[in-house]
Amino acid sequence: MQALRAFEAVARLSSFRRAGEELLITQSAVSHQIRELEQNLGAKLFVRKARSIELTAQGQGYFDSVQQAFDLIRSGTIALRRHAKKEQVRVSLLPSFAANWLVPRLARFTTAHPDIDLILDPTLRLADFGSDEADLAIRYGDGSWQGSENRLLMTESLTPVLSPALLERGPKLSEPRDVLNHTLLLPARPYDWEVWAEANAVDLRAAQTIKLSDYNVVLQAALDGQGIAIGRLLLIADRIRSGALVQPYEVVSSPRAGHWLVTPKRLQPTEAATAFIEWLTGEAASTEAGR
Repeated sequence: MQALRAFEAVARLSSFRRAGEELLITQSAVSHQIRELEQNLGAKLFVRKARSIELTAQGQGYFDSVQQAFDLIRSGTIALRRHAKKEQVRVSLLPSFAANWLVPRLARFTTAHPDIDLILDPTLRLADFGSDEADLAIRYGDGSWQGSENRLLMTESLTPVLSPALLERGPKLSEPRDVLNHTLLLPARPYDWEVWAEANAVDLRAAQTIKLSDYNVVLQAALDGQGIAIGRLLLIADRIRSGALVQPYEVVSSPRAGHWLVTPKRLQPTEAATAFIEWLTGEAASTEAGR
């Protein structure tokens, strides 16, 4: 099964590296599993080129069969869960989105749906729907994840933010490029900084930076006066209203930096997952309308 999961991921993503990232194993481990699978089958599944890989004709046929088999297993699992006394919805999401946006609103969902058990899995990696570890995911980015259905929930408003103490002791922030005189606090994937910098014609390559894994950690470092963070205003509006963080510049919005609903392809969600999706999209629409 491990080799089949590796084969399905490589064929779907057309990349040993990206398959390894999705499965949380090394690229060499993926290659080893594919070689063993090819030896056991007595067939070549991929044509390896200098900078890409392609399925052979036999590999394409086998990929179609493996996908159908995985879909059948998932469908059987979903059908079995539906007979449970209480349906479950497992949601994979970023810790920062869970803590700063979703959890404060959850009472409305649990009140409306007391028969549904909601299981939140705060994690930095994208859910592996193939291993049935989540029914849906909520992710931040540009929505370009492959192998899934991606629906934009909310577009973020981005602007640099910092503590009042850091703003007071300087250097001053008169115009956008003045952020380069400060330490910039970067999340693991700093595309929100890139979106803001491009909109304001600021070259960040010379900036002094501290790279932190999770956006919650970025926020805490900004609150402690360790540098300037990019503010995702949907998540930190309360901190700006309270004065814990200050916003020296106008905001930038782009669908490249949005919160997305991510669901598996080719599978109908359970009734419980559908109820959560409808509630989530309604809450997101209310948030957008209330800006």
